[in-house]
Amino acid sequence: MEYAEGTKTPPITISTPISISPHSSPSSPSQSPPNPPLSPPPPPSPVILSPCAACKILRRRCVDKCVLAPYFPPTEPLKFTIAHRVFGASNIIKFLQDIPENQRADAVSSMVYEANARIRDPVYGCVGAICQLQKQVNELQAQLAKAQAEMVNMQCQQANLVALICMEMSQPQRPIIQEPNSDNLGYFAEDGNLGTTAWEPLWT
Repeated sequence: MEYAEGTKTPPITISTPISISPHSSPSSPSQSPPNPPLSPPPPPSPVILSPCAACKILRRRCVDKCVLAPYFPPTEPLKFTIAHRVFGASNIIKFLQDIPENQRADAVSSMVYEANARIRDPVYGCVGAICQLQKQVNELQAQLAKAQAEMVNMQCQQANLVALICMEMSQPQRPIIQEPNSDNLGYFAEDGNLGTTAWEPLWT
């Protein structure tokens, strides 16, 4: 068949049949699309280890197993400065190596305290502080003993007073008899004399 020039041929569409099994259910529009694959976690940021305060002050490299690192962190440089000024770094390291690890923290605290006391009092150091505290303890003990003695004395006085009051209350009350006063009797006697003299007859 021939077509005339200028005419357009209509497009031909071929529909393919879609087979639907009886067990398959049509997809609902409310179903969410499949999740995208998870992206791998970012790599951890590198940890920058700063040298401890002891190695920073001594200007040396801080190794992994530094003896001073757990007790002199980089945020507390003054702590090592005070201890190093009195004892020295070599003595501190030697002392920490000679004692068990569970006692090193207490030893460092003791050294720092003693170094502070030695700087405040170069002659006596922490011994001077101990003597001063012992003196205060003795004074407080003397004041406490004095207060206790006064309290016992007051308790004894209170007990005696209570016993005296009970004794007075237990005794029977006697009637009080008022005796005439001798001065009043003399006055009445004088009045009697005056009365007799006044009434004596004048013609006798």
